[in-house]
Parts: sequence; C-alpha cells; structure tokens
Amino acid sequence: MNSPNRFADSPFSASRQPRLNRTKTIATVGPACRSVEILQQLVEAGVDVFRLNMAHGKRADHEAAVANIREAGRRSNYPVGILIDLAGPKIRLGQIATESMTLETGATVYFVAGDVPGASNELTCSYQNLTSEVAVGDRIMIGDGIVRLNVESTDGRRAACRVVDGGVIRSRQGVNLPGARLGVSALLPEDIEHAMWATTIDAEFVSLSFVRQASEIRDLKSRLRNQGSLAMVIAKIEKREALDHLDDIVNAADAVMVARGDLGVEIEIEKTPLAQKRIIRTCGRYGKPVIVATQMLESMHTHRFPTRAEVSDVANAILDGADACMLSGETAIGDHPVEVVRMMRRIQVETESALQGRPSRDTGYGQGSPQVDDSDVTDAVMMGAALLARRADARLVVIASSNAEAAILKSKQRDFIPTIAVTDQPKMVNRMCLLWGISPLLIESIQLEDLRNRVCQWAKENDSLKSGDRVVFVADTEMWPGIHDTIMIWSIP
Repeated sequence: MNSPNRFADSPFSASRQPRLNRTKTIATVGPACRSVEILQQLVEAGVDVFRLNMAHGKRADHEAAVANIREAGRRSNYPVGILIDLAGPKIRLGQIATESMTLETGATVYFVAGDVPGASNELTCSYQNLTSEVAVGDRIMIGDGIVRLNVESTDGRRAACRVVDGGVIRSRQGVNLPGARLGVSALLPEDIEHAMWATTIDAEFVSLSFVRQASEIRDLKSRLRNQGSLAMVIAKIEKREALDHLDDIVNAADAVMVARGDLGVEIEIEKTPLAQKRIIRTCGRYGKPVIVATQMLESMHTHRFPTRAEVSDVANAILDGADACMLSGETAIGDHPVEVVRMMRRIQVETESALQGRPSRDTGYGQGSPQVDDSDVTDAVMMGAALLARRADARLVVIASSNAEAAILKSKQRDFIPTIAVTDQPKMVNRMCLLWGISPLLIESIQLEDLRNRVCQWAKENDSLKSGDRVVFVADTEMWPGIHDTIMIWSIP
C-alpha cells in the first residue's frame, strides 16, 4: 500500500507538514481564532477552508478576518479557501420583556404582528408575515426545537398557539416552522449585499442557507457570475422542502452542506441520520462535494477531548462519503480551537484507513458522471487514469487543469494514490481545497513538458520519488482545450 503522505513534505506539494488526512476540514472563524497566529496554527493543524458566518459580526470584522486568513495561508505555505456563509431567512424571536421567559406546557401564547408585544403572553418574531402565513395545525419550534407550539387559530395578525412542550425561551432565539409554506425568499437583501462583497474578496465558496428549490441556487450563482466570481455555490440542506427537491438542488449546486442543526428541527430528529446518508449518496451520484456540519465535536467547546459518540459521528460521516467535516462554535468561540482541529484530523486519518480498497459504490461515488459540461470525455479519461495508476503501481497522479472539474472527478473515485491537481490559475487553486484526496498546487505552467521537468527536478532534490517510480499525468490537448483527453505514464529517470 502506498504511503498516504509520501509527497506531503516536498516543495512540490506546497506543504511544510504532511497532510495525512484525505477528508477536508472546514473551521468557522470567530473571537477564539481571529488572529493571524491562531489561524496559522489552525492551517498547520489541518484546516483547508475557513468559514465566515455572515449571521454574526460586522463587515469590518469579516474584512479583517479575510486579510488574516490570507496571511496565515501565506505563512504556512498551504492553500486555504474562504467560505462566505450567507445567513438566509433565519426566523428569530423578537425582544421579550425579561431576560428569559418560561412557557408552561398546556398554556396558550400568541404570536402577534409588529415588533413589540402588548401583553406578557404575546411573542413577536423577525418575520413579519408569520401571523398571516401560518395555518391551523402548523408547528412552531423555538430554540432548536426545545420548546414546541401548535397553531390553534389565526386571524392574520394574531396566532393563538398551545404549548406542547414547555421550557425557557430568550430573545432572538431561532424559530422553525417545519412543514409550513412561507413566502420568504432564501436570498434576502442583506444576503445579496454579502454575496456581492464576497466577489470583491475573491471568496472561493459562497453558501446559501435554507434552500428550498434549485431556482434559488441558480439565482445566487447568476449574481456571482455576473460579477466575475468563480466561487463555488454551496446549497445548505436544512429545510423539509429541500429534501423534497433534493436531486434538482444538488444538480444546480456546486457543492452541498448537510446543515444538521436546523434540519434536525425541520424534520423529526430521529430521521436526521438517514437524511444525512441520503444527501451524501445523492451528492455521490452527481459528483458534487458534500460537507457534514453541526455539533461534530460539540463537547470540545470547553473540553480537550470529545465524547465517544462525537468521534463515532465524525467517523460515520466519513464512511458515508463526506468530502469535508465542518467545525462551527468549536473553533469560533471554543476554548481549544487548535486542539479540536488536531482531533478532527486524527479521527479522519484513522477512519480513512478503513476506506482503502472499499468499492466507491458503497458511498454512491463512481456511479456515473457529474452533471457538468463536457464531462463525458474527462470522466472516461479520469477513470482510465485511476485504472492505469493502479495497474502500473504509480506513486503519484498529477492532474493539469485550468479549472476544478477534472479534480472533482478524480476526488469522487475515492482511491488512495496520492493526487496533485496543478493549475496556473491563482483563483482556482484554493477552490480545490474542498475536494477529498486532492492536494492543490499553483505553478507557473501546466504544459506537459514543464510538468515532467518539474517532477523530475523535485524527485532529484528529495527522496519522495525514486528512479523508476511511475507517475501518471492527466492533461488536455489543443485538439480539445479544457477537456482532459490525455493520459501519460512516465518513469522517473
């Protein structure tokens, strides 16, 4: 079996320390990790993409974070992507009169229109049309579903609700209405503003929250492309409607996130694990990268070690076929941001050892071509390259590309031959940070002869490749520019 980190130390892989893990790690930036020094430690510990949550913080804070992330990447000599996570139409409770309020099971409370409740048993929320759009029988969940209400009557401005499961509520807590058909758009004016800002900082990824249908993804993608942005658009699956239109949404998106927090409230919580597996399998069929997020190592907010259940959760996401695992509060506000990333990497490395030799169909990967332009030829070539690399006992696969499509195809094959995706496009290298098993590298030229010379020079300067070791190159030609149609096996002299 080839060593998984054989090429990680070399200048060719643009790394200081070996990346033993193939699954990628996304970390959320917050007060616990905003400095360049901590961000650099996180990159060297294993972070591939940093997430900026636009639901929190001010523009100045996010701009400073972007500058620090780019500097941390330069200092660590690793490519690092930036994900701008649009808040979307998150509905929240309005202000309540006291610090907290206890709703007793069986009691009646009223959601009322406006910003200010008129009585102690009245509530308001950030979505002004809630009282006119809910129907009798709809459920209202508050605070991640801890408090549950049923709508018993409404006159358009005042909705009477019976408390089914009581508890303590606070101002600005999240409100979910599973199954209710609300008219609010997934792309609010402030989301559009944040998306346009993302184009000015060359963000590699932009995610859309509370997606319900594919047209919302296409709308966001169109707005970004009109500004010249190549950012990958990530659909966050956290609504019941999204599951109803899953194939269309996955097809329209560049990548997908299983956002288990709100999803676990929108559907019955016991259905969340199977929904996660279904989403991952669907992404596998379409060849789209998929991220699993929310509470992956939650206990490490305050503890240096996770629970056994959390470790199993991360491992099962990887075994299911996740391309990346995301950390939220664990790195943004937790006490041990660097330790949690190191723990994530340890779990990834150990779990991935069980995937070697496992058929890709187990996770849905390798079941047909992804739905991208000109993929048929490239997909066939990438499958052939993987077969040749195994048969020839190649020590390295090198993909030369000006875009990420070939690297996505290679990633979905889930083989363990070290793979480097080289590109001469600066805006492209960080986009490939999300792809499972792919080490992106920016070089000046991706012409085949230049690549061969670079590999040969690198092999002479270190012991990672020996004389006679085979390298598989995959590239395009002038006959079909942009379509990978050439495979070459080359032995190190």
